[in-house]
Amino acid sequence: MSQKKGTIAILTGGGDVPGLNPAIRAVTIRAIREGYRVIGLRRGWAGVVDMVPEKDYDNRENFIELTEDVVNRAGRTGGTFLHSSRTRPSALPASNLPPHLRDSYKGELNDVTPHVLRNLDWLGVDFLIPIGGDDTLSYGHRLHQEGVKVVAIPKTMDNDVPGTDYCIGFGTCVTRTIEMAHSLRTSAGSHERFLVIEVFGRYAGFTALLPTMAGAADRCVIPEYPVEIEHLAELATFDRNRHPSKYSVIIVSEGARLTKHEGMSFEGGEADQYGHKKLGGIGDKIAADLKDLSAKYNNGRKINVINQRLGYLVRSGNPDALDSIVPMAFGNLALDLVLSNTSGRLVSLRNGAYDNVPIDVVIGTKKVVDVHKYYNAERLRPQYKSFSRRPTFIMTSDI
Repeated sequence: MSQKKGTIAILTGGGDVPGLNPAIRAVTIRAIREGYRVIGLRRGWAGVVDMVPEKDYDNRENFIELTEDVVNRAGRTGGTFLHSSRTRPSALPASNLPPHLRDSYKGELNDVTPHVLRNLDWLGVDFLIPIGGDDTLSYGHRLHQEGVKVVAIPKTMDNDVPGTDYCIGFGTCVTRTIEMAHSLRTSAGSHERFLVIEVFGRYAGFTALLPTMAGAADRCVIPEYPVEIEHLAELATFDRNRHPSKYSVIIVSEGARLTKHEGMSFEGGEADQYGHKKLGGIGDKIAADLKDLSAKYNNGRKINVINQRLGYLVRSGNPDALDSIVPMAFGNLALDLVLSNTSGRLVSLRNGAYDNVPIDVVIGTKKVVDVHKYYNAERLRPQYKSFSRRPTFIMTSDI
């Protein structure tokens, strides 16, 4: 196909979420109709790292040419058909170096950015559109500094990319969390128990706070505010005993902390290339403590607990309505910027309006819940006030 305007490359990095394929579809269809060639880089930054810039080398595992037929088939589905990874080219472990780079890089950690730049140049990439969270996009920012024309699209269930009120995947996550909490409460009510639900959210508690605000739980525990477990036990027992079916529901972010414990709860000691250990286990700790402490507030009788980690159930499957519509808009916003030859930007949704902000925001401070504005630290639940002129998901990005 003749290249009237140039080549656009798209990639998806980090965890999969529903809405990635609709975003890829939106970019591709609009770009092709505007006269661009579109390439899908496979497995996030791994594809461009593993690529061998030789005409006769089989790079099918590293990139593919995107067509309307390809993206139309995938556009209604969840996950990412380009696949994903947590590869970090600026700090690549020796064990992850592809064979053809092992003679050139000898460190325990290696910055292979010069190789990445050569590969993008070899592909003839005029604009790069990474779709990801702050880790993936932080390397997009690095490439922007190196002179690559980058337009970024925010994606993460945690909704914690700065500069935007909404990230792809968040709507489906909230929808699924509410649905599953309401399904699980039938068992909690049948057995008159506490129900503890652990959800994603490493540094930010949006995925716990919004479902609670929507009525999915009585209390929530978020990373931004360490909780005194006895206080939670007292509140949960109060909720349970005043409920006609004798149960109460607590949603817990995976990154939540208790005042009696140091730091977060991890499944193991191994970290990914961005330094993140796999979180998990805070729900187990809270469930065990609630059972032990409940007798103190329940006339000497312990209350049993149903403990459920939702995990990948909220990030798998097809996107909901928001994660079908917003990615479409984000993809077209990205193409608007490409067509105006504007780069170094992050497409965004702020205060109900689509916009874009400098990509520099992704390397600044973390986007977290403003406890003073949105969380009642005494009652361990959302603040139900000041809703006037708030956007759909109430909490904004103040960065």
